[in-house]
Amino acid sequence: MIDFHCHLDLYPNPLAVRDECVRRGMYVLSVTTTPSAWKGTSALGTNTQRIRTGLGLHPQIAHERKSELVLFDDFLQGARFVGEIGLDGGPEYRQYWNDQVMVFDHVLTACREAGGRVMSIHSRRASKAVIDRLEGCPDAGTPVLHWFSGSLRDLDRAVDLGCWFSVGPAMLLTEKGRDLTARMPRERMLTESDGPFAQANGRSLWPWEVSEAVNQLAEIWGTSPEDVEKTLWKNLENLVADEKGVNPEAGELV
Repeated sequence: MIDFHCHLDLYPNPLAVRDECVRRGMYVLSVTTTPSAWKGTSALGTNTQRIRTGLGLHPQIAHERKSELVLFDDFLQGARFVGEIGLDGGPEYRQYWNDQVMVFDHVLTACREAGGRVMSIHSRRASKAVIDRLEGCPDAGTPVLHWFSGSLRDLDRAVDLGCWFSVGPAMLLTEKGRDLTARMPRERMLTESDGPFAQANGRSLWPWEVSEAVNQLAEIWGTSPEDVEKTLWKNLENLVADEKGVNPEAGELV
């Protein structure tokens, strides 16, 4: 199983969640919301090659943590993955839009100058603006749009731009989420939980509940969960191998 977007450090008992992910042989990208959290969260992946940490600065707190861009720049050379980054156009965050754009542009430029990164990107109610910024900085790396909820037009633009997508059980519970997923290129898709933020049945999702997303993808694609798993693993190999972030022969995130 692959969880390419979760917040491992924000579960009540992150060590126990980490241990369960390891026991299940999962591949996990644990994204952070602030650069100051990156080192501590990275420690959760110590002694395991299948849990890696993204260096992030979440758009919803960009106005509060923009001073941490200095830390972002300091840590970027040691980070193979970047996330969670992006823009949020929700009404409660529109007043901080200029700060969000400044932070996102800075991160994209830093990634470009560092040679490119795999980036897990937030685009809630801001998909057009996110794609515009990505088009303006094409060498920043490989964008993975997490929980994409934009228009079909924006989806087509993202596909043409070469974006990847991560989808989870909460997204696939909605008709719009399933319709969007059906149009995404299968060879550029991964699963995610977005736990503990994402919920189902009134509780936070666990990383291993990406298995439900696998089952839902099997229905959407008209194939078996086993075939979906094979496709997703091949996708992961292709994604991070391109960025020199995986050793496909060993099957390990590095």
